[in-house]
Amino acid sequence: MFAIGSSLREARTRQGLDFEEMEARTKVRAKYLRTLEEERFDQLPGHTYTKGFLRVYADALGLDGNMYVDEYNSRFVAGEEDYAPRTRRVPPARSRRQQRRESRLVVVTLFAIAVLTALVIAAWRFGGEEEPQVQGVNAGAAQAARPAGAGQTITVEIRAVKGATFLEVRAGSPSAIPLFSGTLERGRTQRFTRKALYLSVRKPRNVVVKVDGDRFPLSPSGELLVATASG
Repeated sequence: MFAIGSSLREARTRQGLDFEEMEARTKVRAKYLRTLEEERFDQLPGHTYTKGFLRVYADALGLDGNMYVDEYNSRFVAGEEDYAPRTRRVPPARSRRQQRRESRLVVVTLFAIAVLTALVIAAWRFGGEEEPQVQGVNAGAAQAARPAGAGQTITVEIRAVKGATFLEVRAGSPSAIPLFSGTLERGRTQRFTRKALYLSVRKPRNVVVKVDGDRFPLSPSGELLVATASG
């Protein structure tokens, strides 16, 4: 350990230099150089400036500037986090307000996602293409396809595409002998060829019906009656 201020003063006076000359040589204001020699470090801007002034002043006097900085660090900066970056501390009240805003944003976002999901599910379950109005089709318990030519037959194909449904197919009319009566599983197809056919589908939205290869819409009742002219 050595005296920082007195050693600087001794080196300056030994060389016959005054503060004005040292200010011109170091570009450090004379009052700061005088403060260094008097070791009034608390009147300087801070540790960083003080160490910079010490290094420049000592080097200008032919001394080891690093040695003076080390001495200053050991005496005045030991234990202090001079170089540690200071993180910005958010006041507790402000932090709580920010957390509440973020929580509300998360809740609103989750609610919007839930509503959108519910709408998509509802549209999938209850929506669908509007059934076209076909001339000659009764909106009541049964529907009639456009008649084909006399003496011909009609082929009706029923395919379960959205799920299983109970299906009943009769030859000609609702009171005729059943050709099929049972559950049509998803992905399965039943095909019938007659002059006249009566269909009853419990869940019409689950199936696709084709008459002679053309898709034919079912009414909400799920009943359909198709026949040739002769049938």
